[in-house]
Amino acid sequence: MTALKDILYKVAIEAVKGTTDVSVGKIEFDSRKIESDDVFVAIRGTVSDGHDFIEKAISLGAIAVVCELVPETTHDGITYVQVADTSLALAYMSANYYGDPSAKLKLVGVTGTNGKTTIASLLYQMFKKAGYKVGLLSTVKILVDNKEYKATHTTPDSLTINHYMNEMVEEGCDYCFMEVSSHGIHQKRTEGLHFTGGVFTNLSHDHLDYHPTFAEYRDVKKSFFDNLPKTAFAITNIDDKNGPVMLQNTKAKKRTYALKTYADYRAQILENQLSGLLLKINEQEVWVRLIGSFNAYNLLAIYGVAIELGIESQEALRLLSELESVSGRFQYIVSAGNITAIVDYAHTPDALENVLKTIEDIRTKNEQLITVVGCGGDRDTTKRPIMANIAATMSDKAIFTSDNPRSEKPEAIIEDMEKGVEPQNYKKTVSIVDRKQAIKTACQLAQPNDIILIAGKGHETYQEIQGVRHDFDDMKTVKELLEQLNK
Repeated sequence: MTALKDILYKVAIEAVKGTTDVSVGKIEFDSRKIESDDVFVAIRGTVSDGHDFIEKAISLGAIAVVCELVPETTHDGITYVQVADTSLALAYMSANYYGDPSAKLKLVGVTGTNGKTTIASLLYQMFKKAGYKVGLLSTVKILVDNKEYKATHTTPDSLTINHYMNEMVEEGCDYCFMEVSSHGIHQKRTEGLHFTGGVFTNLSHDHLDYHPTFAEYRDVKKSFFDNLPKTAFAITNIDDKNGPVMLQNTKAKKRTYALKTYADYRAQILENQLSGLLLKINEQEVWVRLIGSFNAYNLLAIYGVAIELGIESQEALRLLSELESVSGRFQYIVSAGNITAIVDYAHTPDALENVLKTIEDIRTKNEQLITVVGCGGDRDTTKRPIMANIAATMSDKAIFTSDNPRSEKPEAIIEDMEKGVEPQNYKKTVSIVDRKQAIKTACQLAQPNDIILIAGKGHETYQEIQGVRHDFDDMKTVKELLEQLNK
């Protein structure tokens, strides 16, 4: 049991009905999880409002309620704490409840449209190889040193973040690397965390289903850097036009990385092959196992973070050379019939274009490139025709299919995509609603030496249709289909 008044440290309280000098069991913002003596935090979500469930929480045993609006009817013996923003209150309460675990870790946040998962995951991998105990909070998974947990959001809720960071502290972790999404920043999930550093990757067309304008999307990302303390470092991609914006108001130590312009951390691509990249980083050459210019940026950011965290330059380069690609990020196999299949999470126009440019750089042009791509349902609809146009323009054949249609009809999503195809590319495209059938068609069309790109889902092992998740793994599916063709 913990004193409510201690959990409320740093929370801006507007009014209290009852007493905060009461012991509570745990904090919950989901009324269904409430048990005797818990404190319920009423969060206003995008789908439901926690204030509607205050009575249910009390009936299940909540002894205290934190809310933005105190109910007209209150109960004796129940403490009501009124605050202006319950999401912000939850962030501070979560940190207090778990003993402020982020202050006991060297925490680095990675934000931007593309590259967050790769950078955070490879930093985890690098520091593990360097002999440290490390934590990871990513889209793909949550890692507490060697223990793995399933991830449900790019940036989890405040309670989940602090729960796992507390576990990292108890496990003796030195570092934690986490993805920081625009949703997470906007919904105050990262408030109250103590960041040692922040990384900005790039900014392109995404999440405009959530953010009303691109400017707001950019400014939400920027607010993460605005709030970094002067003891932290901020590393930004100066080649991205929004890179300098991120550093405008930060109190943190400013650092830059780039391939095209002068920067604190600079790289040149000397060789780009399917087997890897030869890079020159700050005048030192290193061979790495990752592919493509977008990974050159990712590796440069990782190198910069390593240096800022005190790893010696030669050791950082050695560790870079040992890093292996992240699941679903330009992951490839070569079949017995010599067909190369690449699976990538590219689900934005910029990411898809980057992957296709990378393939263009390493292909001989004597083979055909077949791209299988879809767009998610209940998400930004404006990127659908753009992605279809990119796929049709940069591939020899483009197959439009389902991604995660969610509550939308997949046929309607594909129709939105088809509107973006330019007339000269019509004959290069075909639409197949069933994703497995689309991948099978690509395999049947492919000849020896051809390349198949399956974009959009990457590491995901499911397909969400009408609220139900069905088992579906792009890499597993294409492997099996190519093996069947070779029998």
